[in-house]
Amino acid sequence: MGKSGSNIELIDLLIKGGYMMIPLYLLFVLAVYIFVERTITLKKASKTPKGLMDQVKMMVQSGNVQQAKLICQGENTPVAQMIYKGLERIGSPLKNIEVAIENVGKIEIYKLEKNLGLLATVSGAAPMIGFLGTVAGMIRAFIGVAQEEGMVSPKLLSTGIYEAMITTATGLVVGIVAYLGYNYLVTQVSKLIHNMEYSSIEFIDMLQEKK
Repeated sequence: MGKSGSNIELIDLLIKGGYMMIPLYLLFVLAVYIFVERTITLKKASKTPKGLMDQVKMMVQSGNVQQAKLICQGENTPVAQMIYKGLERIGSPLKNIEVAIENVGKIEIYKLEKNLGLLATVSGAAPMIGFLGTVAGMIRAFIGVAQEEGMVSPKLLSTGIYEAMITTATGLVVGIVAYLGYNYLVTQVSKLIHNMEYSSIEFIDMLQEKK
């Protein structure tokens, strides 16, 4: 009974935060959605088989470039897409191959970083919206106090203030969650970019050895 009562009180408290709680709830849902969606995407992007480069190297050295392309086509990852583009350019000057791989890499990085800027915006905007809600709530509270005749009830004043402070607390929670999620995703993207750079260098070195 006590646990159920506390849950009802928490829900009631969140509702009392006022209309500014609506955008905060929406921002929270948006932040969670972006985090989950990006985490799944980055996890898929990082699943490049460890032996991919060895297989490609073996195929290229034996002159079976077409089979190497098929291997890369079967892996829908940034590294595989970059290597595939390099395989398509075999026969061109190394500089042209490097540029082609780099261009594909830029496109793949753009895909990996999709919506990260929006998540960063949420982390900064949520606390400000929460503070705005608190200011608006405090104004309403003091207007209510000013309209009271006679002695002002301490309960009336404290209730108005704590209800106003709910938006600041909520905004901070949403902002912190979004900020932590953003930093985690940026770290994962950085690891993937490093792996992409290493793989492209390894591929170019392989072509130089072949010559």
